[in-house]
Amino acid sequence: MRSRSIGRRPRSAYPVLLLLAPALAAGCAAGTRPTATPTNVWDGPSAVPTAEQSAPPTPTPGGPSPSPSPTRTDLRHVFPVRADNVAYHPTHSAYPGTDIFADCGEPVVAVTDGRILEVSRVDRFDERGPLGPYNGGLSVSLLGDDGVRYYGSHLSAVSAGVTAGARVRAGQQLGRVGRTGNANNVCHLHFGISPACRGHDDWWIRRGVIWPARYLDSWRKRGNRAPAAEVVAWQRKHGCPKAPTTTSGAG
Repeated sequence: MRSRSIGRRPRSAYPVLLLLAPALAAGCAAGTRPTATPTNVWDGPSAVPTAEQSAPPTPTPGGPSPSPSPTRTDLRHVFPVRADNVAYHPTHSAYPGTDIFADCGEPVVAVTDGRILEVSRVDRFDERGPLGPYNGGLSVSLLGDDGVRYYGSHLSAVSAGVTAGARVRAGQQLGRVGRTGNANNVCHLHFGISPACRGHDDWWIRRGVIWPARYLDSWRKRGNRAPAAEVVAWQRKHGCPKAPTTTSGAG
């Protein structure tokens, strides 16, 4: 209420206003103010959510899996290997994923803006077993600001500064194509898309749960098809399985 309007009231009205002031203040405090919708600018620092904003909910031990939802749906996506000579197949052995074949040493880049979840700089794969946990050799997984986890493995090197928790931009180099782990001595990037199921070592989810080929097709043509909705639908149906359905495949 403007002071000019108050000044026009008779002096006898002041005690009433003073009595009403606490109630009016409480009503304003309880009211909902309109929230401005942020403008998402690709290369502006204001477009980068905090780690808390981009992280999916943490599952409660022994409780139901979280009901995920995409954090952002406007993010730019890029093809994960920066090279002219690449090839990949729409299917993969045993589980959803894609092997992107390119020369060893070609740059592997972040698919979208996000933060690094996990990094393996040591090749612990041993053909004598166990199969599964160390199949990827040198690898990096990225939690995109869209709530999706993007995983790349069999790298020959991981870039300096790529550590768990580090922020990265779409197109930023994460490593180089290689043949570490269970890569059958063939230079390629194993690429997997999944939800970030936390609370247990979930390599069987991290290696890929939805087929990436149609997204790769889009990104290779500079399109921006987003996998977040499909990943959310998968997790709502399957939750976070605590054991692999199969240990076969290179991942």
